[in-house]
Parts: sequence; structure tokens; C-alpha cells
Amino acid sequence: MKRPIIDPNKSYTFSDYFELNPPIDDLLAYFGYNHQVEICILPHITPDFSLFENLPNQITAHLKVVNLDNEAARRELLVAPILFQVGVYLQAKVRVEYKLNAGKQLKGKIDYYLQHHSNLLIIEAKHDDLSRGFTQLAVELIALDQWLDEGTLPLYGIVTVGDVWRFGILDRTTKLITQDINSYRVPADLQELLGILIAILEGLTP
Repeated sequence: MKRPIIDPNKSYTFSDYFELNPPIDDLLAYFGYNHQVEICILPHITPDFSLFENLPNQITAHLKVVNLDNEAARRELLVAPILFQVGVYLQAKVRVEYKLNAGKQLKGKIDYYLQHHSNLLIIEAKHDDLSRGFTQLAVELIALDQWLDEGTLPLYGIVTVGDVWRFGILDRTTKLITQDINSYRVPADLQELLGILIAILEGLTP
């Protein structure tokens, strides 16, 4: 008999899955979800970039001095400025280290939780490993799916190491999590990234 990918009697936090680094397909199947890697077609809008005109220079300045081996510095100097600017632009809620508990194996803190009206976006900031970070993000999306009221709108998440961002989408109807092949570089792709973040929170469709 095949052993479960994790101990069904043990309690786990989101960060435990990053440390354990189990095969993502097996882990998501354990929770009743599937996983695929594809090019995601993401919603996009062209906002008034004049309201973000100082952000590229700010990010570039931070990149010159931040220690990229330090996860806290990445969050505070590369990730947070982008998300807070989006929050101000939309007058959206930005919650930091948001506590979520959907069961003893689906609990922990989400680095950033953005909410605008009924639209949600979660962000997991890691210091070096996008692959393992996406595994943790996928579990957070599952927890969010089970914690929220029933719905059919997709749930969006991002894993980032500060200068590179990658999206994930959970289809709540099919229980399928899609890991985007594409990634977005900061500051090179900052305008495109901002357009996607704002469009998701505005509830736009691709």
C-alpha cells in the first residue's frame, strides 16, 4: 500500500510544505486537487502609470543595495512597495502576514493578502526558490478555496523572489491549479505586472 505523501495525523503549516518540498502533483492530489504547468492568460489593464512614476526608480535603487539572500529585505524593499502602491491606487485592503486556518494541515500565515471588493490576490515572498515557493503557494490557494464561501471565480496567487514574479491560478470548479510558465521581471516588466495585479483585483477577465 502506498504511503500518504504527508502524515494524515500530523498538523502542518504552509511553511512546512516549503521545507518538506514534496512532489507537488502528489501533494495536491492528497488534498483532492490537480496541477498543471501552462502559459496562463491573465487579465490586464493599462492604468494611469503617472501615479506609479517613482516606483521603477525606487525599486532599482533598492535592488542596488538590498541583500538578495535576505527574505525579509526582499519582502520589505522589493515586494511591499509594489503591493502598497497597487493598494493605494485601488483603495484596496493590503494585509501582511494574514492568518488563515482551513484545517490542521491547511493553516499558517500568507505573506500578503490583497482584497478589493470581492476579488482576492495572495502573494508568497521567498528568498531564493520559486519552485518550492510555488508548492507552498498552491497549498495556500487550496486553503483559501476551502476557507471561502462557495464560488466559481478563479483564485489568483503569486510566488515571488522580489525581482521575479510568477502567477498561479486555482479553478474552483475543476479543482485545477495552473502554474504559469511565464514569469515577470522587476523592474523590466513592472508596468505589465502592475497592469495584471490591478486587473485581477478589479475582477476583470482575460
